[in-house]
Amino acid sequence: MQPEKRNQKALDESDPFAQSRTLSSRWSQFRYGSASTPCDSSTICRKYKMKINWQAIAVEAGDFLKYSTTVNEIGRVAGANLPCKYDDYPNPSITSSRAQLIYSWIISLGRHSSPVEERISSLTLFLHKLTPDEELEGLEKILRENGISLSSRRPEEERAFHLRAYHHEVVRHSKELFVSGNFFHAVFEATKAYNNAVKQKSLSTLDGEKLINSVFSSDKGVLKVTACVTETDLNIQDGIRYMSAGLMRAVRNPVAHENKTNWNVDRKECLDMLSLTSFLWAQLDKSTYYKK
Repeated sequence: MQPEKRNQKALDESDPFAQSRTLSSRWSQFRYGSASTPCDSSTICRKYKMKINWQAIAVEAGDFLKYSTTVNEIGRVAGANLPCKYDDYPNPSITSSRAQLIYSWIISLGRHSSPVEERISSLTLFLHKLTPDEELEGLEKILRENGISLSSRRPEEERAFHLRAYHHEVVRHSKELFVSGNFFHAVFEATKAYNNAVKQKSLSTLDGEKLINSVFSSDKGVLKVTACVTETDLNIQDGIRYMSAGLMRAVRNPVAHENKTNWNVDRKECLDMLSLTSFLWAQLDKSTYYKK
């Protein structure tokens, strides 16, 4: 059955990417330097006075990250953080399989029907998770030069976040979500990442509160924040255990199992929860793996 035909103007307005699916026509549409940008970038221009060049971001970010990540990591991070399904957009100028994969994921995101703000938040989270800490400045330069400057959109949130001087892993997992006003998911990503970091360092297969109570136990736990000899040692060790277990029960579990509309996280709560997570992450860094 032949698809119903629409006039070219209607086609372009509803979906700037919905032209021929042949390689040549795809590339003519997505070629580097094209003035067109996917989806409703004009909305971004009106609201934030920015024009998002998704095409340039896709090309430049792929080239920038092609030696810093793997095909498996790209797929894993994209699947966990992007709302879109993957669609292949071959770009003849890209020779790296990793750069091509990043390119196609970003173009797929640009075509997605979710609100523009959510797509920008997902894009920055995706790219930041693929980028080593020492290369974040270069990535942010690419985003800024192509229309995404989080500090110019929400400078008050940028300042509030940096004033807390969070652990670098909290910054990595939550900054872009917080600055975008997505407080619920900023908390979820930080606590989920802390849980995974504890699992990795303890070599445990447990999860959540059971994980914490097992590995931070002053008696049989394998992660020791103190020597666990004096009463003060034991108090500190148990305190970190109970605070971490509380973080899992009171914060990580609710955001993991409740809808955003049912468990609202406001700005101050988000900052405070991230502060607790940051403190506990610093204690995890100081802990020593010890198994009797």
